[in-house]
Amino acid sequence: MAENIVEPGGLNSGNTRAAKAIEPSFRNALPHFLPLAIFPLIILALIHGGWWIAAPFAFFMLAGPLDIAFGDDERNMDPANTPERKLFWHNLPVWFWAFLWPPTLVFGLWQILAAGQFSVWECILLAVVLTGEAQAVFIVGHELIHRRATWERRLGEFLLASASYPQYATEHVYIHHALVGTPLDVGSAPRGQSFWQYFPREVASNLTGSWRGARGGVGGRAGGGGRAPPPLPIWHYCNPFWRYGIETGFWYALIYWMGGLWAVLAYAVLCLGTVFSMKISNYMQHYGLRRVRLRSGRFEKVRPRHSWNANYKFSNWMFYNMQRHPDHHAVASRPYPLLQNRGADESPQLPGSYARMFNLAVRPKRWFETMDPLVDRWRAQFYPEIEDWSAYDSPVSTARPEAFDAIVEIFAAAPHLAGWIERHPELLDSLQDREFTDLDLPKGFGPDPEAEAIARQGLTRLYWTHEFGVAEMKERIAETPVQDVRDTVETLRNWSNDKAFQIGMHTLRGNLTPIEAGTALSNLAEASISAVLSSVAEQFAGRLVPGSGGGVAAAILGDPASRETAPGAALEILFVYEGGSDDSYDGLCWRFHDALRELSRDSLIFAPIPGSRKGRPVRSLTGFAEHCRTAAPASELLELTRARCIFEHGAAGIGERFDQARREALAAGAARGRLIAELHTAGNGDAGTGLAAYENMRGGLFDVERAARLLQLVLAGDAPDDPAPAAASVFRAAAAQGKIADGPAADLADAAALWRNLHGAQRLVAGDGVQAEALGSSARDVLAQSCGQDDFDALDAAAGETAARAAAVIGALDATADAAAGPS
Repeated sequence: MAENIVEPGGLNSGNTRAAKAIEPSFRNALPHFLPLAIFPLIILALIHGGWWIAAPFAFFMLAGPLDIAFGDDERNMDPANTPERKLFWHNLPVWFWAFLWPPTLVFGLWQILAAGQFSVWECILLAVVLTGEAQAVFIVGHELIHRRATWERRLGEFLLASASYPQYATEHVYIHHALVGTPLDVGSAPRGQSFWQYFPREVASNLTGSWRGARGGVGGRAGGGGRAPPPLPIWHYCNPFWRYGIETGFWYALIYWMGGLWAVLAYAVLCLGTVFSMKISNYMQHYGLRRVRLRSGRFEKVRPRHSWNANYKFSNWMFYNMQRHPDHHAVASRPYPLLQNRGADESPQLPGSYARMFNLAVRPKRWFETMDPLVDRWRAQFYPEIEDWSAYDSPVSTARPEAFDAIVEIFAAAPHLAGWIERHPELLDSLQDREFTDLDLPKGFGPDPEAEAIARQGLTRLYWTHEFGVAEMKERIAETPVQDVRDTVETLRNWSNDKAFQIGMHTLRGNLTPIEAGTALSNLAEASISAVLSSVAEQFAGRLVPGSGGGVAAAILGDPASRETAPGAALEILFVYEGGSDDSYDGLCWRFHDALRELSRDSLIFAPIPGSRKGRPVRSLTGFAEHCRTAAPASELLELTRARCIFEHGAAGIGERFDQARREALAAGAARGRLIAELHTAGNGDAGTGLAAYENMRGGLFDVERAARLLQLVLAGDAPDDPAPAAASVFRAAAAQGKIADGPAADLADAAALWRNLHGAQRLVAGDGVQAEALGSSARDVLAQSCGQDDFDALDAAAGETAARAAAVIGALDATADAAAGPS
């Protein structure tokens, strides 16, 4: 036979790795008859038992050492010039195996279950022998279900039914091959998923996926002439599950006839062992390899790079070239003799034989140590342009594959938000709500991208900052049926998380600025807190504060009060009451506290409230006013500069009376002078610069906030319509009253807006403790976009300039405030 040097992928493959070209012949097919040698050994063991049982076990153990002895198989047939009709000698061993296995299995089951000639230990060992050889069912069955001839495909199904897994014929061909290397394919294990996590999900997905595929084949069949025929009922005879049921039923009926119910159970366990072995093979053939999502929204074409290759000569003979899996996925209809060896420049290479890799796969620690560096090397080799693979590796991509585009977007742009969807994949479902899709209009609806962006921004901002306010949210909440406080808290936490997630996605996409998102999140916070407190009051107030004739009010403090809520905001609440006694309201307010603590648990909006109970949870309104006038420390007065009453129960007008007491405390509280002095002496921040220090640097967030509160107390006072003014509002109010010049006020208002946008974006994108400079390029772009800058470098420069201007104005303001305050 003449041999030439050709490329492994065929004469025109472009692979630089040379291989010997062989032609179909009996001589070249002869090694593939080796797997048939097991049948006489099994028959002898089934007839004689005893030491004859050792012969099949010895045969099973040949692959490992002979792979090492024979080395690699670099021979390829040329598929372009080899018609399938010339492959008779290569097909013959596959056909022989397929026809020999069913009678061998029947004979073996008879000898074990009915003949009664063997001891228990012999029966167990013979069952293990049959199970070991049954693993080849998936090798031969897999080969046959890909064939064009109907009789071969049906024979493959019957073989798979002997392992109780005929549905593999549908799932593998129509689902796995179509979706391989994507999160939609459970059979393609992502990096970091152990085999023990993979196995139960893959088995369950195989069954449900094959059923969906069969239903689609029956109900969605294509017709000729451009017209689709009417869908057929699921029970139509062309549904392959009829065949699968009959084929599998045949084997179980045979087992029951031979050995009864216990034999059926034992057979099911042995079939599970066979499937277990097959799933190890599936697991390692695609572990960590992902097809990339293209800009068109489609996954790239399946290529050899999306499967692991191995090319040990003896295993190729024994397993009908199963190791050449990359080429099988590249050309699924190619019969095993024509499968090409794909070199390292086309496909990743397994670091050992299948026998060794099977042993590693069931030991996750060893498997990850061996394979994860190879996966990383594969990514660097084939996709050097991709920096972040976390979305492809994340379990959420497997849990919500239909949302993969959004998952990729979130993982690239917002690692903190990505952590949330990993813990709560159900958040992604909210992106399908009309409330979201009607605002986040699809690309291509407008004359140009700029017009489309303006339309999205306008709709989103109008809805979340004006149309869907606190009152509308409360109406929406009131329409939701709940039973008790626990149910209310859980329902509101889930509802508010969904809405907060939508707001976060609008922010990532530039439809909302972080300041606008802060307004929407603050409205969500107020509506949710108010609904929870109302539920507690309805359930417990009559029992805990009977007949008091008084009432209770709750005021929220800090960023939520000034409508500047960012993800993970502190939830601080102040309770006051009228009528009754401290003791009577303590129980109710501790109930309030416990319910709010549950609301803050696992919340996108709030940081968790500590569980400890300290001090008293409530003061009488009279006691609160007296405390503020005489004993409240400066820190408590500072909290009152941003305090908004959001809940009242009982006595009418208690919220207004609380606000009046708050204003009096800020105007004449005993600690007012001390607070002004502390705000003055705390000025000018740290000497740090850059975005990493935006909170603490001179002219940074805390410095601007301090200046606003100082100005609020000394120069401008409260804005009359806002008990919790944001810093920018204070600066504008001061300018309107002529307390400071318009230019410096504008500088400070601009600084407050920049820092609040940066703060909100930082909390959304990175959470706490992650510096902006450490983020990926997409996340840094989100920060820049959120602050109105073209790129991260421009944002860094703008932050430095803004801080410098703000620091200069604040320095002058401190001097003015000090003079205006006089002696404390």
